[in-house]
Amino acid sequence: MFRSQASPDTGIEYYHNVAINVTETVCGIGAMPLEMLLRPWHGTRYFSVPVRFCATAMMISLPAIVAMTSNIERMLPFIAYHPPVGLFSIGSLSQLYFVLSFIHGIRLYRRMLDMSRETNSEFEGEPLPFFQLFPKSQYFWVNRIIWEPVFVFVIATTLGRIFIFQPSLTMYLQLTALMLGMKSWIMWFRAWEFLRDLMDAKYAAPIIARMLDDRATDGDRNVLHLASFPKTLPPDVRRTVLSHLARVFTRESAEEPNR
Repeated sequence: MFRSQASPDTGIEYYHNVAINVTETVCGIGAMPLEMLLRPWHGTRYFSVPVRFCATAMMISLPAIVAMTSNIERMLPFIAYHPPVGLFSIGSLSQLYFVLSFIHGIRLYRRMLDMSRETNSEFEGEPLPFFQLFPKSQYFWVNRIIWEPVFVFVIATTLGRIFIFQPSLTMYLQLTALMLGMKSWIMWFRAWEFLRDLMDAKYAAPIIARMLDDRATDGDRNVLHLASFPKTLPPDVRRTVLSHLARVFTRESAEEPNR
């Protein structure tokens, strides 16, 4: 519970936050084309500028990479088997992405000019209506973390098996379905972590008060991962240390929304 108070640029908490941010950004880039379909009412700031740029660059380059790889595969000797060609390729998804970008661009531009059109610019919007038929669909995060990724994965696998989707498109959708679930889980985890830090600070306050009065038990100190104070420690030093601990827990709870 008691976290390292090293420099904010080198502490373990810093690297923890960096890893979460990188994972969320990478998953957001890969899953953005899916989210534009699954969440057509997202806010103006739901997708950050770096995510939009990288997703657009990915949709430009990915069809060319897949086409080049397929051409090289056909030229390889001693390979007689070539998978059937489906109706829709990764290029079809790229074209759909840019069409949706144009449509959403008009919708979001109107919201940016008239900010009264939306109440929360970072909200991803309500799920598609047919998700209400799924079990536990009334819970927001169940839809985001479970049903939407499962739906995309099943659709991609099914349409790939009957040669509606080409193998490259099927593989991309299956991978991004997992990325979509991970991104949603990270968003849920951030909200849970913020509330958990507030509760931890609340439960730590009485223990710190008992330590200040020298009434804390070994069990109390174990909860905070603290050792007992030396018997010869002056009372003013004890109070200074405990005041610092109280500020540490309070500051962590206050800084959590900015992570």
